[in-house]
Amino acid sequence: MINTINPIFVFCFKLILLLIAVFGIHLLVLSYLNLPLFSNLILASYSVNYLLAIIIFIALFKLKKKYLDILGFIFMGGSLLKFAVFFIFFFPNFNKNGSIDRLESASFLVPYLACLVLEAIYASKLLNNKL
Repeated sequence: MINTINPIFVFCFKLILLLIAVFGIHLLVLSYLNLPLFSNLILASYSVNYLLAIIIFIALFKLKKKYLDILGFIFMGGSLLKFAVFFIFFFPNFNKNGSIDRLESASFLVPYLACLVLEAIYASKLLNNKL
């Protein structure tokens, strides 16, 4: 059977499902530990990571035919972009008291790593011409 579903749509759908599940687990852990649920820009962090992951995947998908030989470097550049966004928009808020605590780190790193895993799986499929 020929796959007629757009790979970008499939990626976006799987990513939102993954992030909803991870967000739910993240909130359950925070609740279990009696910690504030929606502090440390957690909603913004999940949203920004979702949008950046989609932008990065679309760029990889559109550039795969012309730049297949450097697609891995483009993928790494996408990760660099995510960290640049973190340092420009999130870091100043997290570092207001002079240090970044574990909750602040987790609010960025948990969605970042979840997105990174799915992005890496799809980047691998792109590199192996399976998409």
